[in-house]
Amino acid sequence: MGIVQGSGVDTDINDKGIAQADAFYQAYKHIPFQQIFVSSLKRTHQTVAPFQELNIETQVIPELNEINWGILEGQHPSEHSRREFYAMLAKWRNGELNVAINGGETPNSMVKRQKLGLKKIETLEKSPILVCMHGRALRGFLCLLTNTPLHQMDDFEHNNVCLYVLEKHSGEKQYRIITKNCQAHLTHLL
Repeated sequence: MGIVQGSGVDTDINDKGIAQADAFYQAYKHIPFQQIFVSSLKRTHQTVAPFQELNIETQVIPELNEINWGILEGQHPSEHSRREFYAMLAKWRNGELNVAINGGETPNSMVKRQKLGLKKIETLEKSPILVCMHGRALRGFLCLLTNTPLHQMDDFEHNNVCLYVLEKHSGEKQYRIITKNCQAHLTHLL
């Protein structure tokens, strides 16, 4: 599509996304997921759609939505917008987590809402679960789950339809990452 997509752009996945979603399903349909959690943006619903064949309950958690990129959303990247974007990322890496692209959302605001979403997920006490969300939001969520300082969110690499596996045992305060940014299920598509 070639446009900036945040929480304010609710587009469908394209043919490549459909192929990636199918590859993910084929690789992981054997896992007995007890529940699936998606953001309120339809691209997450479409990504996990193949799992609907298995009648796994799916719950919408709007707090998992992508960060809002403000005035950049829906725009085709330009040299100016790229500079603005990378300057913002540098500020976030320097710990300036209460700043945002004009009209957008700060990382601190994003994680604040994610904490509410995590409470909803953990209240159900089901496992294993599948969570489908978005790139920048995923980086913030991984910081939240692993108690990593938010300014280090870029340390968590991700690619579209990648897999992170995390676990947390009873009595533990944070999750442990078992698998990072796995794309093995996509190798035939690359």
